[in-house]
Amino acid sequence: MIHLERVAKEIKTVGLYDLVLQDVCRVAGKTRISEKEILHILDENPQLLEDYMQINVEYNLSNIHLKDIATDTLKAECREKAQQVNTHLATLRELEKYTLDFEQSATLVIIFSIEFFVLFSVQYFIVLLNLKAWQWWIYGVFASSVAFAYWYGKKKSRLYAKNAKIYDALYLETLEEIDWLEVQGCIQKSDLIIRECEEHV
Repeated sequence: MIHLERVAKEIKTVGLYDLVLQDVCRVAGKTRISEKEILHILDENPQLLEDYMQINVEYNLSNIHLKDIATDTLKAECREKAQQVNTHLATLRELEKYTLDFEQSATLVIIFSIEFFVLFSVQYFIVLLNLKAWQWWIYGVFASSVAFAYWYGKKKSRLYAKNAKIYDALYLETLEEIDWLEVQGCIQKSDLIIRECEEHV
């Protein structure tokens, strides 16, 4: 559901993807590169496409470059399937954030940030406020916070893994449904493609 021509254009022209562009240019051995060459390099180096997709997820931009199907003018036998596709697309956009590796997610960054804050607070209470008599209680609170952070991180990691599996299965199912609608003459997939991201315009 990703439109590769749009990907190539955005890598070349949108500053958000400058690091991906640098990697593409490095692979090509050039400093200037055409969109056609970018497409060829993305085909041979799928990791670069993954990098593009990861940037989008991190910035809450969708890698699903299809708009919802307009159901008003569809035949009755197409309408129900098209509405189902629209529901699936909405669910996929909602679950897309879970396609990120948990280790690279904002959730993990927040957990580590809180733990560093707690650690510095512990040091502040013990050293600057001269609370050595209470240091074992304070260290106990810190140890408890570490245990809680570990548990919470594991819980979130399982949630990411579970939702990523749901996303993958639903993605394939939705593609099959769109193909069915196109074969039945209900839609033209090319009419659904979002060729430009409004956030970049």
